Amino acid sequence: MAETDRNLVTDAVAGSAQESKSGKRSHPLVELTLARIREFVRQPEAVFWVFGFPLLLAFALGIAFRDTAPEKLPVAVESVSANAHETAVAVSRSAALQAKVMSPAEAAQALRTGRVALVVRSTAAAGATNTGNESSPGFEYRFDPARPDSRIARLAVDDALQRAAGRKDAATTREQTFVEPGARYIDFLVPGLIGLNLMGSGMWGLGFVLVQARTQKLLKRLAATPMKRWHFLLSFMLSRLVFLVLEVAAILAFAYFVFNVRIHGSLLSFMLISLIGSLAFAGIGLLIAARPRTIEGVSGLMNLVMLPMWLLSGSFFSASRFPDFLQPLIKVLPLTALNDTLRATMNDGASLGTNAAGVAILSAWGLVSFVVALKIFRWQ
Repeated sequence: MAETDRNLVTDAVAGSAQESKSGKRSHPLVELTLARIREFVRQPEAVFWVFGFPLLLAFALGIAFRDTAPEKLPVAVESVSANAHETAVAVSRSAALQAKVMSPAEAAQALRTGRVALVVRSTAAAGATNTGNESSPGFEYRFDPARPDSRIARLAVDDALQRAAGRKDAATTREQTFVEPGARYIDFLVPGLIGLNLMGSGMWGLGFVLVQARTQKLLKRLAATPMKRWHFLLSFMLSRLVFLVLEVAAILAFAYFVFNVRIHGSLLSFMLISLIGSLAFAGIGLLIAARPRTIEGVSGLMNLVMLPMWLLSGSFFSASRFPDFLQPLIKVLPLTALNDTLRATMNDGASLGTNAAGVAILSAWGLVSFVVALKIFRWQ
């Protein structure tokens, strides 16, 4: 930080004291908040990480997981029988499958490495009934039941081969397709990206700057100015609110115009939840930065706190994938509460009352973190 930026806060607070003596009333909290805002906008890299990076991430993941026709499931047909090619042709008639004849060794290798979802082998059907002199065909399916694509392939292959053998449907069915924004991956992703952005900007944007000011002896100079400790810490949280609307609106506007992502619930509830989440992470950031004396120290603590939430809180995939014994711990994480409430409001149209539990968790994290940070904060 340049010398001008280092003097920005102390000059602002000292100036407010002089103005108050001359009859103008300027509260230290107001001057500190304005100083925080000026500090942020003078750092292009900070502006990029808060506003630019989430948009790039949303664009890249939205394109990678865009709505396209599902790829055909690859299936291997072992070449041990004379009718292997006919079997592969019958399987490939299905719109969901693509069969290829392979040797038994090649098929086993392809299944082990995930290049095919299922292996088909023609066999003599056990207990087959005879029609004239010909026995009914039989098939053996080899697949991994833990792989969803393998289970789907098993059903699709069996249906294709049974139809090729002459099976008729006992009932007439019809299909009615339904495609509506809200069930796509990008609809799931956008609230998670907003949650990640609020966490990152709230913790890194506040904690890093605070420790940097401590290492540069700026906090020692601030201690001599006419302000209270809570003025100083609260100014960091209030400065976050100025940019909150801009950063959330930027992601929502980008998602709407590029991917047609919509908010099905109340926009006011969505913004209020974002506000509470932003304050919660600002409080956590202040708590983490209350004592460290070095940038390396606060960086390690930030990563220690944020990494579990990156992995567990359901930003990129559902947190329900983790074992049941971890779910109580995952539910009380602030990023989990923020992601779940944002997602429920945005995609399910849930009301603020329905999200009361998540809002309570976020409020508790923010309030407790700020109070503890106020108690243990060190100026130098």
